[in-house]
Amino acid sequence: MTTGAPGLSIGAVLTQLQEEFPDLTLSKVRFLDAQGLVSPERTASGYRRYAERDVDRLRFVLQCQRDKYWPLKVIAEALDAYDRGLRPAEQDELPQAPAQTTDPALAVASRDEAAEPHVRLTRAELQRATGLDARALVDLESFGLIHADGEKLFTGFDLNVAHAAATLFSYGLEARHLRPFRLAAEREAALVGGLAGSSHDFDTEELVRQCLELHLALVRADLARE
Repeated sequence: MTTGAPGLSIGAVLTQLQEEFPDLTLSKVRFLDAQGLVSPERTASGYRRYAERDVDRLRFVLQCQRDKYWPLKVIAEALDAYDRGLRPAEQDELPQAPAQTTDPALAVASRDEAAEPHVRLTRAELQRATGLDARALVDLESFGLIHADGEKLFTGFDLNVAHAAATLFSYGLEARHLRPFRLAAEREAALVGGLAGSSHDFDTEELVRQCLELHLALVRADLARE
């Protein structure tokens, strides 16, 4: 990719990293670039321009080589895990789904933790993170509760859904029983989307919170009447 955006030259990157890695050379930086471990942008004339993120990736690669003696293949897998929002594991282990973070929109539903939406997991990683087996994931997909993208990866939203489904499965429910939640969510999303897309100045997150609060209140009210 060519760009006119500012960034560090390869020489400036070398100078910065040599403070920690005195044996580092320009040829080594170019080699790591050629291996796809870092992808700096290029100027119109073809010169590399390194962003802070690129320098951090180079530092990570060099630290793994120096301190952990990881081969480049393992380092590349760790970087891929980082790029997909996962926590890279040690060599010969498997990457893990990230520690879940608080999502204010889910607070009214009494859920304290939610994965970041940018997380992207393979099917096997989603299974490990939730404890669900392959059949359960297929069932969740078939009823439209989770969706793999074109690269066959799942997002943090899918992780949250699968976590909730796993808990409900432990109470004896099946994926087919969760279909009404999917339909209700689609209707509520359409309502919020329609309001947010109007000429009015709406706080989408606040609308979501209020919808969840209303839904929870209605469910509790119905249960109390039984």
